[in-house]
Amino acid sequence: MKIGERGQVTIPKRLRDRYGLHKNAEVEFVPEEGGIRIQKRTRGVHPVESIRGIAKLRYADTVDEYVEEIRGR
Repeated sequence: MKIGERGQVTIPKRLRDRYGLHKNAEVEFVPEEGGIRIQKRTRGVHPVESIRGIAKLRYADTVDEYVEEIRGR
């Protein structure tokens, strides 16, 4: 394969079909020792988003009340 004038590379159809790299699929380039790996980007959930809403927070009227509450008094 050759890199084109605008930095583009054509991935052979058999590889696109095998790895599900269809039109508008997003890929990422991962540097590795001795080269670069191209992999399909997964649309995972950001780690912070996966825990959002787990904590049940209670609010106190003053800082002193809050401190007493978190200390369990």
